[in-house]
Amino acid sequence: MVACSSSDDNPGGGNNGDGYNRGALLINMADNIIIPAFQDLDAKLEALKSSKNTFIAAPNQVNLGEVRTAWLEAYKVWQYVEMFNIGKAEAITYAFQMNVYPTSTQDIEANVASGSYDLEHPNNNDAVGFPALDYMLFGVDVDDAAILTKYADAKYATYLSDLVDQMKSLTSIVLSDWNTTYRDEFVNSTDNTATSALNKFTNDYVFYFEKGLRANKIGIPAGNFSATPLPEKVEGLYSDVYSKTLSLEALKAAEQLFQGEAYLTNAKGESFKTYLEFLKREDLVSTLNTRFVEADAKLQVLNDSFYDQVNTDNTKMTQAYDALQKIVVLLKVDMLQAFNISVDYVDADGD
Repeated sequence: MVACSSSDDNPGGGNNGDGYNRGALLINMADNIIIPAFQDLDAKLEALKSSKNTFIAAPNQVNLGEVRTAWLEAYKVWQYVEMFNIGKAEAITYAFQMNVYPTSTQDIEANVASGSYDLEHPNNNDAVGFPALDYMLFGVDVDDAAILTKYADAKYATYLSDLVDQMKSLTSIVLSDWNTTYRDEFVNSTDNTATSALNKFTNDYVFYFEKGLRANKIGIPAGNFSATPLPEKVEGLYSDVYSKTLSLEALKAAEQLFQGEAYLTNAKGESFKTYLEFLKREDLVSTLNTRFVEADAKLQVLNDSFYDQVNTDNTKMTQAYDALQKIVVLLKVDMLQAFNISVDYVDADGD
């Protein structure tokens, strides 16, 4: 009777027929992981905005260093929210506005030259966000002295400013939605349907791990999907030494979410892990824990610059990809089957 009751009859519970309290999982995800991560990103982008304003007012080496540091700190936090492509983030195509790489330097330079652009237009998805800032702060000219000279031109200063302001504005919109209406909608949408929050959220998590982490950060640059490696497609191309840092943060974020660890405090609550344990799938939990450790080890041995890693010893990149792929199969096939959740996206990877 309890297992078969509707979500209306079992507030905060769920309607999956297995007796697990899906609502408790969603509450932990929303209150202890998702919202705190967005709050931190919003704060980091506010700090980036402040350092950007200081740099534009006085474009010198010290202020350039400060804005670069603020960019990196925000970019690291971004790795913890990119997977949350649900609610307002999905509606405004937030991820496409924040982290499409490689960035198009041609589009950026054309926007700067014209001084007239709509940064939210889909045609500018590859000319905005963290990758565009990577170019503007590290790659817009041959060295720091030349970069500083660029910012004597008001058009470059304006474009840099507009990029940061847009990122802060979009993030505030998403956070506000979570803090006002979407949080309650999210935690109460527990049924096992294609449009329920838990089903969509779980699919988004698996999709991000497969595409955003495994493919985009590792597989595409390493050439797993092409005839030859494509080192120019790494994340953090122009800063050059942060590809590994960002990938490690992304893997840590994915593992912590699986474990149900609260953002920053690491206190544990209901999660994919506890759901599997409830279903007596300790074997799958154990294997996933092992695979996360193995994948981290493969990333740890890579060069700080994935561009250099691909060009000097790409085998280590493909080994990291293989380690991540083992996790993809466990999440996408074994975990989703255990939860009785259908995959809601299509790919041609042959999983």
